[in-house]
Amino acid sequence: MGMLCDDAVLIQKGKNPGEPHVITINCPDKTGISCDICRTILDYGLYITKGDVSTDGRWCYIVLWVVPQSSIPIVRWPNLKNRLLSLCPSCTVSFYFNQPSPRSLPSPVYLLSFCCLDRNGLLHDVTQVLCELELSIERVKVTTTPDGRVLDLFFITDNLELLHTKKRQDETCEQLHAVLGDSCISCELKLPVPQYDFHQGSSSLSPVVSEELFRCDLLDKEIGPQALSPDMTKLKKANVTMDNSLSPSHTLLQIQCIDHKGLLYDIMRTLKDYNIQIAYGRFCPVTKDKRELDLFIQQKDDKKIVDPEKQTAICSRLKVEMLHPLRVIVANRGPDTELLVANPVELSGSGRPRVFYDVTLALKTLGIFIFSAEIGRHSTVDREWEVYRFLLDENCKFELSNMVVRNQIVDTVRRTLMGW
Repeated sequence: MGMLCDDAVLIQKGKNPGEPHVITINCPDKTGISCDICRTILDYGLYITKGDVSTDGRWCYIVLWVVPQSSIPIVRWPNLKNRLLSLCPSCTVSFYFNQPSPRSLPSPVYLLSFCCLDRNGLLHDVTQVLCELELSIERVKVTTTPDGRVLDLFFITDNLELLHTKKRQDETCEQLHAVLGDSCISCELKLPVPQYDFHQGSSSLSPVVSEELFRCDLLDKEIGPQALSPDMTKLKKANVTMDNSLSPSHTLLQIQCIDHKGLLYDIMRTLKDYNIQIAYGRFCPVTKDKRELDLFIQQKDDKKIVDPEKQTAICSRLKVEMLHPLRVIVANRGPDTELLVANPVELSGSGRPRVFYDVTLALKTLGIFIFSAEIGRHSTVDREWEVYRFLLDENCKFELSNMVVRNQIVDTVRRTLMGW
């Protein structure tokens, strides 16, 4: 049996309003645990102001200072602690003999379907309820009928693992009814029937759209014809270096870049995909809009990274993932206008948290109705992507075919995703 104690994760509130909460994690180490922790913290709508990580290869000690993002009304700190505890390896006999621990079964996927009258911001309001209930959106299929009704299909999992209970199901439907009000026509929650395959990929992308969305030369060029605003252009500046002269057994990875929401997660997921272990790391507070990180790292075989080609590959990938963690374009889909957002999927299969939440928030702010929406996966030569597709309603205050308007939509969505 595992011997993980409840105090493996401690959350200390700030002494005064507005001060960061301090999260301390003290547990057995595993490759990628920093990534998993950062993803969970991002999923709760928290921003990491600074952090320290240290490990001896067997045990890790992580301290993170976090504050809620401005768009997050509620943070359930006890639930966050439980989620973080679930990420910590237990002190099992298999751990000490370096054997893999048994994997927990994946959470069951439920189908939430409801029909209601359409209105501006509807999809975001529903998404906010699901996030507050700690229900993760795995896939979405949203359609609008000619008579102004919306049929939404959400494939969701429950972070609290309670959605099989009637109480939890009733709570979910009641919260949705409270938001939808009299416009709600029907609401149902159940295990999906076989004809609904939530693993299905997104509908096929045209070669032109695919090339623009997944292009590999983002470090040197603008993103397609939709130019970056001056504030977004400065995101293109980043320094990533490796130094093997300061430690006999570790490579020093130094990073300087512009700050954005989820930055630490973007760095950690990249290192996790390369099977890089972090022995010690410091994530410094923002200075003049910039972040600085010093990480002492090793390969999985406990050796330094000395191969120049591997150093170049890791540094280049880190730059791309920090500067362009999400791809955002507006394109034509036949006679209609479509917003596409894509983010890389970790090798473990995990996607980026809260993307759907942020995009629907940006469109609600702009006053743009969503005619249809879907989430799917798309594979390119070297990786898998999570793709969010939003067919925009032409009946809004904007002329969606105008390039200036499209630039404004892309810029607003990017800013929301990056936390600007």
